Amino acid sequence: MPEQLPYSSLHTRIAKLDVSMNELTAYFRGKCSNCGHQRIAHDEFGKCEGVMNKPCSSGCDNFNPE
Repeated sequence: MPEQLPYSSLHTRIAKLDVSMNELTAYFRGKCSNCGHQRIAHDEFGKCEGVMNKPCSSGCDNFNPE
């Protein structure tokens, strides 16, 4: 499991990127064409972990944007 960073440290790392919050939000709202869950539901290996308390039952193991 990735190390949990304090908010201020994470905010600093994001601020160093040349990406606006609107762009980040749009990126994470992208949906997977395999399972329909948002990109943020997929782990660093592309496996869908589901949303909230609902596990992904599609067998999706990759994020493929539509």
